Amino acid sequence: MRLSCHVICLLSAVTLGLGPTGPALATSRNQAPAPPGGERLSRAGAQAALPPGAPQLPAELTARSWLVADADTGEVLAAQNAHLPLPPASTLKMLFADTVLPRFDRSLVHQVTPADLDGLGEGSSLVGVKEGLGYQVQDLWRGVFLSSGNDAVHVLARMNGGIAATVAQMQARADALQARDTHVVTPDGYDEDGQVSSAYDLTLFARAGLRNADFRSYCATKTADFPGDVDLTTGRRVSYAIANTDRLLGSYPGLIGVKNGYTTNAGATFTGAAVRNGRTLLVTVMHPESSAEVYDEAAELLDWGFAAAGKAQPVGTLAPDTASAPTAVAVAAAAGQAAPQRSSVAGGRPSAWTMAGAWAAAVLAAVAAVTARVLLPGRWCDARGPALGGPPLPAAAGTAGGVPERATAGASPLRSLRTVGPAHRQLGRAVRRTLRTTLGRTRPRR
Repeated sequence: MRLSCHVICLLSAVTLGLGPTGPALATSRNQAPAPPGGERLSRAGAQAALPPGAPQLPAELTARSWLVADADTGEVLAAQNAHLPLPPASTLKMLFADTVLPRFDRSLVHQVTPADLDGLGEGSSLVGVKEGLGYQVQDLWRGVFLSSGNDAVHVLARMNGGIAATVAQMQARADALQARDTHVVTPDGYDEDGQVSSAYDLTLFARAGLRNADFRSYCATKTADFPGDVDLTTGRRVSYAIANTDRLLGSYPGLIGVKNGYTTNAGATFTGAAVRNGRTLLVTVMHPESSAEVYDEAAELLDWGFAAAGKAQPVGTLAPDTASAPTAVAVAAAAGQAAPQRSSVAGGRPSAWTMAGAWAAAVLAAVAAVTARVLLPGRWCDARGPALGGPPLPAAAGTAGGVPERATAGASPLRSLRTVGPAHRQLGRAVRRTLRTTLGRTRPRR
């Protein structure tokens, strides 16, 4: 009995951080898990390794966060605040598509019910899905990629088991991709408190999605016919044209997608992929000073990336897909259980202190069973502060919701400027800034 008491006391001291290993555990408690991609990508500010002869980064970039990477090798050529968590807007639909798209045959027809369209956020971008009508899955996906239709997202999510189940699956997929900055609240990217991602994570989603042939086809589609109502005269279904809201698709040479976004809270976000001379680059731009700048800055970064390829030294890597290792969320979803609650916006993974505490508690319980004694559990905590020591996460926009990209595109004289080549893009940006200064223009926040 005396030996058992000594064992109990020793294990108790370890659990409380008072024994010989206490300082090591205390240190682990205060250390956040290293972000994927390499230490340099966790630093604030622009990160690039430019030896003599390598082109300099574009000047006057205003985005809060951006990243350029080689899609094939996974090398990150340059980045700024790569892991800064920010509202992703409709670029989160890339994760939705990567998660749900493989689950349904594209020719499957689904009859839309009123419940399928419940819960759409006020001001959501819509493609025009109507209840009581049947839609092929491929039509719904075109509505997601081209029109950024939240109605199409909701229908597909309902087909997939519901909004909550789909959100849990998306979070599990993000975890498998090692997208640790992402916290999913809605499947469509609609502004909700705590919903964030990062330039690094959005690039991971695009890279993973582009491995799917259907994903590549949808995000590269410029225009399509979408099923409309039934003509009461002929009894036949009519259709109407929809166009991709990605302004670089068709104007930037070699662009193959992927997704743009805009909401009141997120501002403008964009992830694109382009091919040139056999090389595929990925670019993500989040939250430029003006939403119209998102395309110009993405194009400038792509231009720089192609010019710098083979010259600039990588500053990090894109994490590999670990989908073969199921996560707790995936296991819970497969069992029909509620997804585990996340303990923090930025990721909520257990810290080293939490794991050590759980191990020690299990050992203490075993010893207590043998000695017929009851031990008081230690206290553990798991807290992660804002990534990169940056500003606090932006507040939610309430019910203001997402602004339809198609509705806003072309509505402003600043957006009507076509900027194709680098010189034209610089001229376009100069003109826009002059107009803003002269007219005192500020973008309405709806």
